[in-house]
Amino acid sequence: NASLVSKRLRDLEQAYLQQIEVEQKRSERLLLNVLPGPIAERLKRGEQTIVESFQSVTVLFGDLVGFTRFVSQHSPPEMLNLLNTIFRTFDEIVERYGLEKIKTIGDAYMLAGGLPLPRAGHVQLMAQAALEMQEAMARLNEEGAIPPFQMRIGIHLGPVVAGVIGSQKFSYDLWGDTVNTASRVQAFSTGGRILVSAEVCAALGSAFRFEEHGPIQLKDLRQMQTYWLLGRS
Repeated sequence: NASLVSKRLRDLEQAYLQQIEVEQKRSERLLLNVLPGPIAERLKRGEQTIVESFQSVTVLFGDLVGFTRFVSQHSPPEMLNLLNTIFRTFDEIVERYGLEKIKTIGDAYMLAGGLPLPRAGHVQLMAQAALEMQEAMARLNEEGAIPPFQMRIGIHLGPVVAGVIGSQKFSYDLWGDTVNTASRVQAFSTGGRILVSAEVCAALGSAFRFEEHGPIQLKDLRQMQTYWLLGRS
């Protein structure tokens, strides 16, 4: 009887340890779904505050033209299915180019390149990803997978502060003038097109084709020259 009890206890202990391992792996997968891999690893090692400065990061903002009207005429499940179709397609492009999806807010989509690990060529990767996002939108429209929506995109390049905020619901986010300017550039873009700042244009150089858009006014009343990104040379 004693040996049977001992075996039963060992079996229970083994089952308990296996369940703990399953839950740990599940927690790790969830953490990796909301945070970049290197950031998730640092949190697992016990770091409490993660805040870093990056001197060169490419930031992209995009949003759907006509989405507000669609929401007013369709049910919430239809709205969510539409966003899921579009953003899952974008996610595949982002992963392929090694960029970081920062967040989605409603129909807005925010990306960054060059963090959380500095990476050479992130401006070129972002430009190519943006072009493929517009191509994907055109394809989804042609296939009838989505209503006739267009995405307007704006891209800027510069220094940012990035880090994790919160102690319960983790969020990796960016702050700084570069982020605000990228959002402003996107606001001056139009559906189906990609507007970039002069900094992005200079960094991309002759490998891509551009068309001058002209200056835009930032919220602090500064003027910034901008260009339409047309494609690769």
